[in-house]
Amino acid sequence: MLFAHATLTDIPTLISLLNRSYRGDSSRAGWTTEADLLSGKRIDETGLYQLLNDPDSLILIAHSEDKLFATIHAHHENESVHFGLFAVEPSLQGRGIGKELLAYAESEAIREWEVTSAIMEVITHRSELIEYYERRGYQQMGKIIPFPQSDLWESVVKGLALSVMQKDLPPIEITI
Repeated sequence: MLFAHATLTDIPTLISLLNRSYRGDSSRAGWTTEADLLSGKRIDETGLYQLLNDPDSLILIAHSEDKLFATIHAHHENESVHFGLFAVEPSLQGRGIGKELLAYAESEAIREWEVTSAIMEVITHRSELIEYYERRGYQQMGKIIPFPQSDLWESVVKGLALSVMQKDLPPIEITI
């Protein structure tokens, strides 16, 4: 497995991966589906293009020589990195790819921005996903925020909200 920073040429593949990983029947092949909670798209070309052109953002990918199979978005905010759009090909979930990509993203954020913490927001209905992040050192901060509205998606259930999770990151190591 190789890791890299996404480029504009990756947009079509990333859009496909993100939308089939989060929504619709194809997402049910994995354990991270939102298909029972939301319908529609997770992201479109315009949104992804904006993220790739944001100087405070990185979109990281995991790939083989010929196939992109996981991604995560990192956004620099003060002393923190905010992670989102974390997706692994549904048929490949449960094999440690996400765990490795998240560790890579944390190290890249420390290297790139010298951040001291990582933040993410997880749908409160997704207890198994919250537990996954807790096993990786993230803690719920006791802060619940409303789920965002978008023309791209529609809630299938009422009361969607996001739990803010945070992890302290180790300081950057300086070798002399």
